[in-house]
Amino acid sequence: MLKQRVITAAILLPVVLALILLPPTGFFAAVVAIVFVGAAWEWAQLAGLRTPAGRALVAAAAAVVFLVLLLVRTHGLLAALTFAGVAWWVACCFWLRHFTFAAAPNSENRMLKLGAGLLVIVPALAAVTDMHASFHGHGWTLLALVIVWAADTGAYFSGRYFGRRKLAPRISPGKTWAGVYGAFVAGGLVAFVGGWLLGVADGGQLAGLIVLGVLTVAVAVVGDLFESLMKRHASVKDSGHLFPGHGGLLDRLDSVFAALPIFAAGKLILGL
Repeated sequence: MLKQRVITAAILLPVVLALILLPPTGFFAAVVAIVFVGAAWEWAQLAGLRTPAGRALVAAAAAVVFLVLLLVRTHGLLAALTFAGVAWWVACCFWLRHFTFAAAPNSENRMLKLGAGLLVIVPALAAVTDMHASFHGHGWTLLALVIVWAADTGAYFSGRYFGRRKLAPRISPGKTWAGVYGAFVAGGLVAFVGGWLLGVADGGQLAGLIVLGVLTVAVAVVGDLFESLMKRHASVKDSGHLFPGHGGLLDRLDSVFAALPIFAAGKLILGL
C-alpha cells in the first residue's frame, strides 16, 4: 500500500505544483473549484445520498455556489468566508466529542451533514483563492499545502515507529498521539523554512509563522478526523476510489480543507 501511495503521489505532484505556481489566480481558482465539485459529490454520498441523481444535484448546487464566489471574488468576501471556516473548525471539535451525533440515517441528519459539507468546502475555496491572489501568493499557497503534506509524512513515520496511545480509537483507530507530535514537528519545521524562503525577515513574524504552522497541522488533524467520522457514519472505508492507494478526493483533501482557512487567516493576522 505504501508503494502504491508513493507512485500515485509522484504522478500527481508535478501536476499540482504546476497548477499552483504557473497560472494566474483566476485559472487556478477555477481548476480548484472543479476539483472541489468532485469532493462535494463524494461528500453527498457520505451525508447519506445514495442515488447518483441526488449526488449530482448536490454537486450542481456546489458548482453554482463556487461560480458565484469566483465571479465576485473580492478580498473582503473571501476573508470573511475564511474566518467563517476558522469558526467552523473550532465548533467541529465539539462534534467529534460526540461520536453518535447525527449518526442516524434520517433526512434531518442528511441535511445537517450537507450543511456541514458547505462549511467544509466553501471556506477552503475562499481561503486558497484569496491567498493565491496575495503578494507572493503562489509561494504562500504552496507553503500551506507543503505543511499539510509534511505533517502527513511526519505523522506516518512517527506513528509507525513510536505510536502506542491512540488518538481517537472510535473514529480513526490508526491515528496515535505520537503521530500527532511528529506532524507538529514536521509542520513547524516546514513553516520556518518556507517563511525564510519567502523573505520573512522579522523575528516576531517568523516565530508567529512557526506557531501558525503547528496550529494549521492541529486543525488539519481535526479535518482528517471529521471526514473519518463521516465515513464511520456511512459505513465506508474510503470516500471514493479515484486515486490508487489514496482513496477518493475527500480522503486526500480532508486535511487540506481544514488547513487552508486556518493558514490563510493566520497569514492575514500576522500581516504576511
